[in-house]
Amino acid sequence: MERNRLTENVPPPTTGLQPYAGSFGAPELRHLLRRTLFGATKSDMAYFSGKSVTEVINELLNPTAPLPAPPVKEYVVAATTLVPDTNIAAGTTWVGDINNDGTIASYRRASFKKWWVGNLVNQDRSIREKMTLFWHNHFATEMNDVSNAQYIYKHHHLLRTSALGNFKTLTKNVTLDPAMLVYLNGQLNTAAAPDENYAREIQELFCCGKGPDSLYTEADVKAAARVLTGWRNNATTLSSYFTASRHDATNKTFSSFYNNTVITGRNSATGGEQELDDLLNMIFATQEVAKYMCRRLYRWFVYYDIDDTVEQNIITPLANLFRSSNYEILPVLDKLLKSEHFFDALSRGCVIKSPAELVIGFCRESEIAFQPDTDYFTNYGFYNYLVSWMNNMQQSIGDPPDVSGWKAYYQEPQFNEIWINSDTLPKRNQFTDTMLVSGYTFNSKKIQLDPLAYARTFSNPGDPNAFIAELTERLLGLDISAASKAQLKKDILLNGQSLDIYWTQAWDLYISTPTNTANTTSVRTKIRDLVKYLMNLAEYQLA
Repeated sequence: MERNRLTENVPPPTTGLQPYAGSFGAPELRHLLRRTLFGATKSDMAYFSGKSVTEVINELLNPTAPLPAPPVKEYVVAATTLVPDTNIAAGTTWVGDINNDGTIASYRRASFKKWWVGNLVNQDRSIREKMTLFWHNHFATEMNDVSNAQYIYKHHHLLRTSALGNFKTLTKNVTLDPAMLVYLNGQLNTAAAPDENYAREIQELFCCGKGPDSLYTEADVKAAARVLTGWRNNATTLSSYFTASRHDATNKTFSSFYNNTVITGRNSATGGEQELDDLLNMIFATQEVAKYMCRRLYRWFVYYDIDDTVEQNIITPLANLFRSSNYEILPVLDKLLKSEHFFDALSRGCVIKSPAELVIGFCRESEIAFQPDTDYFTNYGFYNYLVSWMNNMQQSIGDPPDVSGWKAYYQEPQFNEIWINSDTLPKRNQFTDTMLVSGYTFNSKKIQLDPLAYARTFSNPGDPNAFIAELTERLLGLDISAASKAQLKKDILLNGQSLDIYWTQAWDLYISTPTNTANTTSVRTKIRDLVKYLMNLAEYQLA
């Protein structure tokens, strides 16, 4: 069994960013896909099998699939709603429809969450969805605080379309994004009453971080707030705009951390954007932006523990690359994912799955069958069920706890161990148990892992040894001991018997005579119990 960094307190690998030149078989491919997608399906594995590590990563980093169609009106508005939602028909999108009624907004926010989860379930074979969630955690906003569903969708669309682009450009666009202007009070920031909320977060959370070398000052926060005065939202055009009369047009002086930069005040229609550009140029000229963002990406894709060796071998050269690439995201991801460090044995199976990775990964790796796209009503009901489970496990997609995002990605010293506690672990097991035993029914249709159909996707399910070996590889991604496999075989598949033929005959009879109810039920139950047991292991929580 491979060493586990979580349980053995093993230090991070000492390998660096040299291109990985080792074997690239199923274990390595599965590791790569689980870190870059939400689960590695059998069809994903088959699609990439036989390709080189370079070919696979190049494809993952260059999405060719079209962007998902926007969310649709699948909700039924209560008759008591003050402003009826009659402008759009059921099954058509609401994202461009201006409706300021609070009840309608709540329906649409819920619709957006279901749609987003559907995108994760139906993701293309690229890193785009994983990076969209990364940016949602990084530029965190809370939907309930933003309220306006159209702003929420526009913000999300910005993150998805910019997910693999330029970080500096994305930061500027997020700064002026209507949802962010609401969330961090940018629309209330005026020369008469400067609001420091966004000015603080753009330095502390979005760009420079809180590391020992991030030495911006409170005076820098106040000066940045004055730079950012004058921006407002237009709820009719769903866009932001600048009002010079609300802007502080005086000069803004910054600390030695920013080389005592003075941003010249402007009093013109374009002054707000010009000063914002100056602010971003000043912030991005520091060394800290690149280092902070490379640490964030490392913790998202590799592991949370960044010691001096990782800082020297990985973070520093990645940060140099990030700066020299003018803050383009792709070169950094390409270098990290193709590295010896990423594929090091100690980088595998050491990250606790987030609720999104657990729930969506289960559905995708179990090949749960959803309805055709035309039955959007049923599918949105299924997606809402998944949203609820993720909420129960403390990852409310669209609504992180606060502007810092989910604690699992920044809270020292636990980091991703925060996902597992006395409340969430039973719920994780309950989710997989429910999907195995009873499934979920909505609109007279069901999503459930069918043990018999699932077993038939394996190469040789009639051989108990081959079946268990392939099953543990697919579900756990890590090997378990031969003694454990033998015990599982005897206790579950062989029902206490000692001869393999006991299971082989039962499986063959199911294949030849599925109408033999007693045998088919027995086979189904054994497979279900075996899968359930493996999914309740601690190893199943790792990726």
